[in-house]
Amino acid sequence: MTDQDRERTRHRLVLGNATDLKCIMSESVNLVVTSPPYPMIQMWDGVFSEQDSEIERALARGDGNAAFNLMHRLLDKVWNQVDRVLEPGGISCINVGDATRSINEHFALYPNHQRIQQKFLDLGHTCLPSILWRKVTNSPNKFLGSGTMPPSAYVTLEHEWILIFRKGEKRKFQTTTEKSNRLSSSFFWEERNLWFSDVWHLPGTRQSLNRKCMRSRSGAYPFEIPYRLINMFSVKHDRVLDPFVGTGTTTFAAIASERNSIGVEIDSNLLNCSLEQLNDDNIAFMNRYIVQRLEKHDNFVASSDKPMKHLNVNHKIRVVTQQEESINLNKVEGLNVRGTKVTASYSSQALFPISLQQDIEPRTT
Repeated sequence: MTDQDRERTRHRLVLGNATDLKCIMSESVNLVVTSPPYPMIQMWDGVFSEQDSEIERALARGDGNAAFNLMHRLLDKVWNQVDRVLEPGGISCINVGDATRSINEHFALYPNHQRIQQKFLDLGHTCLPSILWRKVTNSPNKFLGSGTMPPSAYVTLEHEWILIFRKGEKRKFQTTTEKSNRLSSSFFWEERNLWFSDVWHLPGTRQSLNRKCMRSRSGAYPFEIPYRLINMFSVKHDRVLDPFVGTGTTTFAAIASERNSIGVEIDSNLLNCSLEQLNDDNIAFMNRYIVQRLEKHDNFVASSDKPMKHLNVNHKIRVVTQQEESINLNKVEGLNVRGTKVTASYSSQALFPISLQQDIEPRTT
């Protein structure tokens, strides 16, 4: 890898069906981060029925279980492709919600997360601990079913799953470049404690990026989710795949994290929406986000009584562990868009405000 390559990442958006990722070479992806259409959520009935007319007929006759299984058979084809393109040691992170639905006045839960977990186990992947995304809402009334009378009141469903799988054994970092990329991709000690918790409390509102072309058919998750996952499970200049790229949230998280990416989307309107977002406003958004990471760490240092015996040489800030000494967060300098291919460039110019770079000698007590 040349010095120029270190300052750039490459991204590609592809119009196509995720059940056939022929545009991607086998074992060429390091990490998959995606949120597929959720089977048995009504807003996505059409997406599934367009690909298999039996689904529409099953729903019309009120056979929810048949529709559920048919929808997952379509997703199974995607997971087969994910297995093919993912490198040994690569990781998949899949955000999915279970569905609750009444069909012919029969109310039931459709366990999407369980069905996907079983598929990955059948593929031979290792199932790693999952994350519950607990949505923060302000809704005062959450009754389902018979209100306050037993026995037909139902538990409300206010979380989604982030399923995590690994293909094969743990990844090994062999070359000097690989090891260097891994060191510079480390996260702060307090981020480790927050990100690797099994419950994430994040707003359920669907998007932080500037998206004027959002459609009801899009289920984009908050930027924080793919940003965390990419930083948790990949290193700089890895290749991240989202086979359901939608409005491009994973792509933007990959850009902000200095990873390469490829996104596949079946809906041309959503793909065009992603391309429209590759602008200066969202470059500014990504850079603010990166700066906020550093500011939060500075606040942690100021308020913590933990010994800070180490110094991060890139940002001139105190850190808890030796592993954090090489963290290097660069700002996004620009995006060069040519059709559906994007090159992101970065600047090593200090992101941290000068006022926050005081007292840089490491604490010894």
